[in-house]
Amino acid sequence: MYTNERQLAIAVLEGLREDLTYAHLNNGSRIFDVADLRQYIYEQISRIRTNAYCISALYGSNEGNGQAASKSPGHSGEPQS
Repeated sequence: MYTNERQLAIAVLEGLREDLTYAHLNNGSRIFDVADLRQYIYEQISRIRTNAYCISALYGSNEGNGQAASKSPGHSGEPQS
């Protein structure tokens, strides 16, 4: 494992440790066992994927060079002739 990957893994685990202090599942229950922890992780992954999908849909998926909605191609703001 490279140094950057190791640092990223440590940062993710530290964030998870802090999050678990106050974590609740989507159904409102606390995390009590490994199955709950697994469910919590799946819910967080799903939330991240949903957010990424929404951002991609809003700004386009052109390799991170998001395009603002007001600058979309197809309408230049000038009347058509």
